[in-house]
Parts: sequence; structure tokens; C-alpha cells
Amino acid sequence: MRKSYNLLKHFFTDVVTGGLAAVIYTDAVQTLVMVIGALILMGFSFAEVGGFQAVLDKYPQAIPSIRVPNTTCGIPREDAFHIFRHPVTSDLPWPGVILGMSIPSMWYWCSDQVIVQRSLASKNIVHAKGGSLLAAYLKVLPFFMMVIPGMISRILYPDEVGCGDPDVCKQVCGNPVGCSDIAYAKLVMELLPAGLRGLMMAVMLAALMSSLTSIFNSSSTIFTMDLWRNIRRTASEWELMIVGSTQKGSNIRLTLIWLEMKNGLMPKPNVGLHQPLTLDRL
Repeated sequence: MRKSYNLLKHFFTDVVTGGLAAVIYTDAVQTLVMVIGALILMGFSFAEVGGFQAVLDKYPQAIPSIRVPNTTCGIPREDAFHIFRHPVTSDLPWPGVILGMSIPSMWYWCSDQVIVQRSLASKNIVHAKGGSLLAAYLKVLPFFMMVIPGMISRILYPDEVGCGDPDVCKQVCGNPVGCSDIAYAKLVMELLPAGLRGLMMAVMLAALMSSLTSIFNSSSTIFTMDLWRNIRRTASEWELMIVGSTQKGSNIRLTLIWLEMKNGLMPKPNVGLHQPLTLDRL
């Protein structure tokens, strides 16, 4: 009876009312959905373009039909497939990659609360190390599941994804600077059959939800444990849980208010898919 009570209490406090356990459970399921969905789209993308060698051959030729004369806008860079690029003339010089990007990357993955909270919540040191190694291996996959499909999207749709004229770009996606942001969504809506589109929409929503739940839980933990517990040193576990949940809800409300304000100020773009997103298309 006592075991049943403890299990029910754990389910209610950690899963139903939120908390890090709820974040970890949902992240585990969402990671599986994201990997499967992204691998499916990657397969469709490579099949459509003709394989990896075709990507290497066709990407330099992915030039939009309309672009600003006497400029390089819309022309793929010659060093697009180079990791270590020229230190002076490149848009991403190799000293910046090694020195500039390594430091914030180490900070994020090794000390940011959003990431570290998972290691601190592990069962023991072995689980913490295993989870870190699994995350490191999963981090290799986005190059094949997202970066290369994004380049394939430019090959298949150069006039939209790779638009080089500000007026055309603004018409396609609402951003005169460029429309590379719609590359992945363009592949989803154009290559996948109706049923798989819904899966990929779930994948993209899962990625968003995973980030938001981690951030909200992290901010709630910092507020509750570092601020509230210093103000109320005699606070019980239930009080801390209620304060954390309330603070998390406040963050969500502020986020929604900010999004509404931002949407009211920003123009409504055409995301470049040219067709309304309805249930029959998913």
C-alpha cells in the first residue's frame, strides 16, 4: 500500500504538476519522434536530389533565376562544403570557429542550467556519463538530418530558398535579406506525402516544446531554489512546488503576451509554401 502511495505521489508531483521529471519524460519521447521523422525526410531528400554526390555537384549551380546584377547575392559560396574557411575573406573564418565558437559551446553544454539540470538529476554518475555520451552521439546527426537537407532544399527550390533579390525574398517569406529559414519546411510540404507531413509537423513542434519546457523548468528552478528559498527559509516542499509551478505559468503568460505584441508589430509574411496549411495537407 505504501509503495502504491509513493508511486502515485511521484506521478502527481513530478509528471502531472510538471517538474524536471516531466521534462525528461517528454524529451525522451520527443527525441525519438524527432530522430525518426528527420531520418525519413533525409531519405526523401537524398532520393529526390540523387544522392550525396549529386549534392556536391548541384549545390554550386543552385542559383536563382532573378537576382541583383553585379553582385554575389544568390550565388552559393565556393567554400560552402569547407569546415575550416579562409581567415580573412570567408564569412566564417576558421579562427572564429575554433576560438570564438568553442568557448560559448563549452559554456552551454557544460555549465548552462538547461543542460546541466539533466546531469544533476541522473540516478548516479554512470547514468550521467552515459547520458552525456548519448547526447554527444546524437549531436552528430543534425549534420545529416538538417544541414544537408537544407542544402538540398536550395538545390530543388533555388528561386525561393536561395532567392537573391530583396523584392523576391520579401514576396516569398517576408524577409528581404533571404529565405533560407523556410528550407526545411519547404522540403516537408513539397516532398513528403500527406500522412508524413503531419509527422514532421509534430517533429518541429516537439523540437520547440523540448526547448521551451527545458527553459521554463530551468528558470522556475533558479527562481524557487535560489531566490524564494532564501526569502522563505522554512518553506515546505509543497510550497516550493506551488511557487515553482506558479512562476513557470507566469513565464508562459509573459511569453504569450510578448509573442502577441511582436506579431502585432511585425508584418505577416508569406512563408513561401504558397498553399494554406490545412488538415487534408497533413
